Amino acid sequence: MAEAADNYELFICPICLDLLRVPVTTNCGHSYCIGCITGSWDREVQKGVYSCPQCRQTFTPRPVLNKNNIVAELVEQIKKTRIQATAPVPCTAGPGDVECDVCTGRKRKAVKSCLECLVSYCETHYKAHNELNPGRKHKVTDATCQLQERICTQHEKPLEIFCRTDQSCVCLLCLVSEHKGHDAVSASAGRREKQTHLGETQRRIQQRIQEREKELQELRKAVETLKSSAQTAVRDSERIFTEMIRSIERRRSEVKELIRAQEKAEVSRAEGLSKQLEQEIALLKRRDAELEQLSHTDDHIHFLKTFKSVSETPESKDLSCISVKQGLYFEAVKKSVSLKTQLENFCKEEVMKISASG
Repeated sequence: MAEAADNYELFICPICLDLLRVPVTTNCGHSYCIGCITGSWDREVQKGVYSCPQCRQTFTPRPVLNKNNIVAELVEQIKKTRIQATAPVPCTAGPGDVECDVCTGRKRKAVKSCLECLVSYCETHYKAHNELNPGRKHKVTDATCQLQERICTQHEKPLEIFCRTDQSCVCLLCLVSEHKGHDAVSASAGRREKQTHLGETQRRIQQRIQEREKELQELRKAVETLKSSAQTAVRDSERIFTEMIRSIERRRSEVKELIRAQEKAEVSRAEGLSKQLEQEIALLKRRDAELEQLSHTDDHIHFLKTFKSVSETPESKDLSCISVKQGLYFEAVKKSVSLKTQLENFCKEEVMKISASG
């Protein structure tokens, strides 16, 4: 058992480079994880011929694989006696990283993608990929999550040709079939042509950006000027209306004082006339009483002597001057109302002018 633990490299899967998981053995004697060899053969379904990734021995039809219980037991015993340490662990794939397609369990960060195998590899599995293909030069690119976009969906071959006729990327098999006779160049040549057009388009766009930015600056400047003018107009209008309101308030006070003064003068005059009238009424009532008393006397001598003195009517004021000038203060009020109407009409006209200019 200790010998198995010391030689645990013998129980490493050549594909995932990890201890075998559910180990199976091919007809040529090599052992793999059942998931790894199944995945490898799934990519060879269209060929109809299945090969061993190590010795390249082919099998037809596809072999039926069964778990190798002896190897599985040895692997379990190794796990119990020793911590697996086959190679430095590359960094684990994080958000936005391309994951290694071969890693099982925790995925490692892929560094390369093979356009023929259609698989992305971490550093460890990329080395294994090169070791498994020593004499074959697979087309490899930096790890990309858009691997399928670089493969022809019809022939599953790398897209290496640019068809000018159809303005599309094609593979070599497309060039001799659907695109036969078309004007075609290599992808790099097509890129150089498009790069020239891209530069011209970019210059036009940059020029348009500069023009639009200049227009935007001018528009913003005009808006700021408009805001400043509007603010000035608001301040001026507030000042003018404030002055008008103060002037109207002064006018109101003046009119109020004038009305009160006229009221006081007329009331005073009316009170004087009232007093005179009351005195005259009292005098006339006394004279009436004297006449009434005289009319009932039986003394003829007394009646005759007294009649002359009481029969004379007291002097009376001219009734035409006994009046109150009730309408004097209305003239000032009418003038104020007229001023209010003129002011309202003026404001309406100015508002209409402002609205029309907008």
